[in-house]
Amino acid sequence: MEENKEILKFKRFLKVEKGLSQNSIYSYSYDLKKFNEFLHNSNKSILNADSDDVKRFLSFQQQKKNNSSRTLARSLAAIRQFYNFISSTDLDVSNPTVKIETPQIRKSLPDFLSIEEVDNLFNSISEGDPYELRDKTIFELLYSCGLRISEAIELKFFDIDFEDKLIKVLGKGNKERFVPVGARAVRLMKLYMQNSRSMILGSRESEYLFISKKGSMLNRKSVWRLLKGYVSRTDIKKNITPHTLRHSFATHLIENGADLRSVQELLGHIDISTTQIYTHLAQKKLQKIHAKYHPKG
Repeated sequence: MEENKEILKFKRFLKVEKGLSQNSIYSYSYDLKKFNEFLHNSNKSILNADSDDVKRFLSFQQQKKNNSSRTLARSLAAIRQFYNFISSTDLDVSNPTVKIETPQIRKSLPDFLSIEEVDNLFNSISEGDPYELRDKTIFELLYSCGLRISEAIELKFFDIDFEDKLIKVLGKGNKERFVPVGARAVRLMKLYMQNSRSMILGSRESEYLFISKKGSMLNRKSVWRLLKGYVSRTDIKKNITPHTLRHSFATHLIENGADLRSVQELLGHIDISTTQIYTHLAQKKLQKIHAKYHPKG
């Protein structure tokens, strides 16, 4: 099915006016595409959909597709943003989502690794192999700096300040922040740039720090797949993704006494309520310690 021209306009708005990342734009587009296909099957246009159509779509996604409340909330947010944009440029189009409430989302605590598990994982990755050294450097940056995977793979040479041990990160909404780099990550970056990167790159050129066998920027799926492979070398039974290392970074900082505002800055969170989830993780660990060691636990 050909993409709706109004959705294309909205995508350009998200990129040019809002400055959203490609991943965010893709998420919005995916949800709108599904909604548009649903309407098309009902012989309706996205420009004349009403609130009942939106409710039927959400109900269909929940019952037939078995989507979670979080996924439904994301879909509704995409549809709402789309109609906010369209109704502001076309007075004949009203926003059918105005009186639809966002589904209640049950907050789940993200999984994270213990310090011992982090060491176990990193010790399973060789520094003698050029590709494994590259991968270990990426994972160390995710953990050492609390980076999102997109932030790590989009790093460029000029983003690194070895003298002050800082990296410039382009986060969500194209917001820049400077993040301190730990000694282990600095050592690995230098080692990777000296011993591996030029070998992988060959005669090609790239401004990106981390490169694939083809000489292009690594993609998210590749890093996710590589991490799964390294986890399989260990006895870690948790469902680990690159984001787990970011969760581990934040959790370990909170556990060791870092204040919430500082962690918020390091993670690049706009709203501190997003960061507060990590205090729950730390509290959960304290509860386990209390239950294990208190005589009346």
